[in-house]
Order: sequence, then C-alpha cells, then structure tokens
Amino acid sequence: MTFASVLHAEWLKIRTLRSLPGALLALFAVTTAFSAVAGADGSSDPEFDPLFTALSGILPGQIAAISFGAMAVSSEYHGGALRLTLAAVPQRGRWFAAKVTAIAVPSLLTGLVTAVAALAVARAGLGSAADALTGAEQLRGVLGCGIYLMLIALFAAGLTAVLRSGVATLSILIPFILVVSFVIGDAAGTVADFLPDKAGQIALHHTYDGTLGPWSGLAVTALWTGAALLAGAWSVRRRDA
Repeated sequence: MTFASVLHAEWLKIRTLRSLPGALLALFAVTTAFSAVAGADGSSDPEFDPLFTALSGILPGQIAAISFGAMAVSSEYHGGALRLTLAAVPQRGRWFAAKVTAIAVPSLLTGLVTAVAALAVARAGLGSAADALTGAEQLRGVLGCGIYLMLIALFAAGLTAVLRSGVATLSILIPFILVVSFVIGDAAGTVADFLPDKAGQIALHHTYDGTLGPWSGLAVTALWTGAALLAGAWSVRRRDA
C-alpha cells in the first residue's frame, strides 16, 4: 500500500473511534471554558501575564490532547487489531509514520482553533487589561499553543507505542504534568524549563525569563517528542504484534 492509502485508513480509524473525536472536542471545550474563567478574574493577580492568562486553559486541556494521542495508538493493541493492521501493511515503519501523521494533523488544527477561541473569550473578560498584547504576540501565542498541543499528543503516542498501553501512558504523563511539573518543577529552578511540558509552555507567556525563549522552548518539547516517537517506532519494528 502507498503511504497515502495507509494514511487514509488511519484517518478513518481516527474518525470512527468515538473516543478520539470526543477527546478533541473535550480539548476545545475544557481549554476554552477555563480560559474564559481565567479571563474573568485574571487581572487581579499581582503577577498578571495577559497572554498566559488568556491561554491558561491549556493546562487542564492538554490532558485531553494526551488522551487523544494515547488512545489513538493503544486502540491498536486491543483485540489483535495491530496484527490485522500489519497484515494489510507489512511495512511497519510506513504504518507508524501514517499513524503519527493522522494524530498530528487533527491535534494541530484543533489546537489552533482552540487557541483562537480561548484567546477571544479571555480577552472579553480581561477587557482593557489585554490591551498590552500586540497582534504579533497573540499570533505567537496561538501558533505556540497549537504546536505545543500537537507535540504533547505525539509524545503520548510515542510513549504508548513503547508501553503498549494507553492506561500506562496516562498513569505516567498525567501525574507528571499535574504534580511533577508544578511541585518538583518549581523547586528545581531553571532545570524545570527543560521539562517537556514546561519548555513548550514558554510560548504562551507574554514575558519570559530564563534560558529558553518561546521557540527554543518548543524545540525542547519537540526533542522530547522526537525521542518518544523514535522509541515507539523501534518498538513497533522490533517487537511482536
């Protein structure tokens, strides 16, 4: 099968497995709702950052992105689905590349649309407090949000291919993001800037201090994601279905 044919088949899986469109819808709904709430009372914070406040809904919303990436891959390990897939597509590398592409495109597009919506509803709540944001900064925030959500979904996908379990992936990544990054990360100082989530989220800030900037932070997250996908590709190629 050609890559286009394999990609089409993987896209059909994404569309027809209800939990996957549901995860993308949850990503949009949760992020937008939390950003609206943050915009309503965010300016009372003495360390107010208008861009991060407007896009802060991504913090809970990214759990849906992680779930999307993890479930898209873990579904192949249920009921012998992977054996049927590889019987149709013996080129394992081609199949995994198509799977990754089928995850990347909708997560990026959903992330961009979500960022625009979150920014719009939060600005309505912030009022004049958001006037400090320039068009270029808002564009950077929207692009950074979309790219970050895509990378975090792919990071989960790669890890799931290694662990062969969506539950195991979620059990690792969700506590890591909710506990390690906020608790241990804050105590670790500049080292926390190089964590996969913290690095990518720098692009969501109006002002930023530290070693990394918005795009170099996303590059660090991309390196984490690339490592996870390489490990996942190795697992798919070397291990029995």
